[in-house]
Amino acid sequence: MGLLNKIFGGTSEKKEEKLLPWIPLNTVSQLNQIQKKSSTKTQVVFKHSTRCGISRMVMNQFVETYDLTEKDLDLYYLDLLNYREVSNEAGYKFQVMHESPQILVIKNGVVVAHASHGAINQVGLSKFI
Repeated sequence: MGLLNKIFGGTSEKKEEKLLPWIPLNTVSQLNQIQKKSSTKTQVVFKHSTRCGISRMVMNQFVETYDLTEKDLDLYYLDLLNYREVSNEAGYKFQVMHESPQILVIKNGVVVAHASHGAINQVGLSKFI
């Protein structure tokens, strides 16, 4: 495999995994807290389907390019398959049609930006801080 890695650009060096300050979103009651907290700090919800290859790819790209800190905004992770009820309620509460993967940017109690699939990585989160 060493020769193939050299030919095709692979590396034997292990890349350090980037960890984001994810807050698990797994209860409907958290949505009220998110809405309330959004009056003083931007709240972001990343809805992810753990069985979808496209969702995994988009999430990996998001993680790779994410350059904000916990001081900038709160970043929530919602596993759609395990917390479908929370996902459905988020759609009702913030009046955004469900898509997967999807990002919701919440400020002053309302969604100020949302995107799905590849468009997620086009949302400039820093402009919402």
